[in-house]
Amino acid sequence: MNFPLLNASLNGAAAVLLVAGLVAIKRGRRDLHERLMYTAFGTSAAFLACYLYYHFAIARGRPTTFNGVGAARLAYLALLLSHTVLAVVNLPMILRTIWLARRERWEAHRRLAKWTFPVWLYVSVTGVLVYVVLYHFNPPA
Repeated sequence: MNFPLLNASLNGAAAVLLVAGLVAIKRGRRDLHERLMYTAFGTSAAFLACYLYYHFAIARGRPTTFNGVGAARLAYLALLLSHTVLAVVNLPMILRTIWLARRERWEAHRRLAKWTFPVWLYVSVTGVLVYVVLYHFNPPA
């Protein structure tokens, strides 16, 4: 199984689901919004499970390195760092946003979702970009 491609696909699917969820709530379709956001959460959770399995069971903790130099390397490292840091920060935000919705604390849910959504979308999209750079634009070692 090609886990890097699977992981990128799950990130891409999560991004599409997030945007669809935003459109649904903007159109007043709360039930559809809820289903889309839970599906986005499930997709992101599946990504995390596959990512951890791949990196610890298959890759044995060895990272895939980017072989670019100069500005290309700096750009990749900035992308990777922002993606990784925001992914760690975003998980508790996602869980809290969902918890607030489950408790029907709509005002608090909306306030936090205004921060959670763009970070979650950024993490999902940059996850795909990290894959593309590593597996399609990575110069040979």
